Amino acid sequence: MSVELNLLVWSAVLALAYVLVQSTAYRLDYGLWYAGSQRDNERVPNKWTARGNRALRNFLETYGVFIALAVATELSGRSDALTQWGAQIWFWARWAYLPAYFIDVPLMRSGIWFISLIGLILLFAGVAF
Repeated sequence: MSVELNLLVWSAVLALAYVLVQSTAYRLDYGLWYAGSQRDNERVPNKWTARGNRALRNFLETYGVFIALAVATELSGRSDALTQWGAQIWFWARWAYLPAYFIDVPLMRSGIWFISLIGLILLFAGVAF
């Protein structure tokens, strides 16, 4: 199995981590009873729940691109150092991004996001050219 495909498989665990953090923050904020309801008339979430929501949404915005590029790399047989580095950079940066979203260090979260973007660009360049 290629590095890219292996990271694609492990990205399911990454996605689950984002969902678990978001859903745990939501349940701690709103309570189990409300979380199990239809959530009509939802109030404004606290800052931790809002951060969990934004972190998950941000992850999902790039996850589809990673999936497409990892699959394209595998199907085209174009796995090389560039695509492998790109996939690893994206994967590990996205792991770092999750706790960074909850830590108040100026520009750290954005810097990690930018590093993950570089990973996607490398992956794209390796498979497209």
